Amino acid sequence: MPADPVIAASAGGGARADDATATFWVADPGHELAGVRLQQDLRTADGPLDFDRAGAGWRLVLDRPPVLRLEYLLELRYPDGGSKVVTDPANPCQVASAFGPKSVLEFPGYAPPGWLRAPADPGTECTFDVPGPDDPITVRCWSPGGARPDEPLPMLIAHDGPEYDALACLTRYVGAGTAGGWLPPLRAALLSPGRRSDWYSADPRYARALCRSVLPALAARHPASARIGMGPSLGALAMLYAHCKYPGSFDALFLQSGSFFIPDADSQDRPFPHFRRIVGFVGRVLDGSLAGQPVPVSMTCGSIEWNAANNRVMVQALAGHGYPAALHEVADTHNYTAWRDGFDPHLTRLIARVAG
Repeated sequence: MPADPVIAASAGGGARADDATATFWVADPGHELAGVRLQQDLRTADGPLDFDRAGAGWRLVLDRPPVLRLEYLLELRYPDGGSKVVTDPANPCQVASAFGPKSVLEFPGYAPPGWLRAPADPGTECTFDVPGPDDPITVRCWSPGGARPDEPLPMLIAHDGPEYDALACLTRYVGAGTAGGWLPPLRAALLSPGRRSDWYSADPRYARALCRSVLPALAARHPASARIGMGPSLGALAMLYAHCKYPGSFDALFLQSGSFFIPDADSQDRPFPHFRRIVGFVGRVLDGSLAGQPVPVSMTCGSIEWNAANNRVMVQALAGHGYPAALHEVADTHNYTAWRDGFDPHLTRLIARVAG
């Protein structure tokens, strides 16, 4: 297998999109490759997305999927049976993800949020550790410039906090909103995920640490006039679980692509070690036996991601239990850019509702 794929130095490769199709092209003039496959997260894709040999390269043409942007990787296969997964070397558009960089194809009509280019308050930060299950929970708290430490302000409390900030620009969103006046002055507490798969999977030990240790430690440093719990994927599930176990801890919830597993819709997730624990919690929320205290809930989810079905079930259940709850489906999949793009207007409106 070549150390570097021959396509890296070839012209004419990459991807292009129009209103009807997405076309991917991998140049291979030396016939070094035995095949190419597209790796992506579209739930509606049927079977392996293998390229066809076409002259001096490999081509794949897809009907345009119902998204505005598509993150993908290329699996390059070699005659000796080896393979390599790479970003598209002929597509300069890439994005960082929780699992490394990915190439991105943007369709007509997509535009990143305007607040990314707006002036932003750099704010100030403090970092401290709070005892958690097995390992400490590291908290990084962002405050707007000029705010007194003891000044009560609304506070976002974010699971997967460092990733939310690095990959979805959470504190830049807050800084741009406070600088532009379309958000009130507020703080953002970024919580490290620690042992994420264990802590964020309806773990009573973690929920107790969050609500009985982290929140009091935050209040001692920076009092909150309102607390909005937020998180993506398992982090959303863990925030809802903590709210249900400890009512009154949060004044609102912002839940993105929550992993609210239900057996009928999520059989693909059965290998996850804590699948049964999550299913048990979700079932108790759905039947009302662990519904918690109703607070405003805003949810976002990719319209064709795997969690879309269980998010639709969850928002109906919360609304049925008296929560002012709404689900906003976006034309994307399960990734940090989709979650970033959902901050405004959906998180913006939730903040305004709770904090004024």
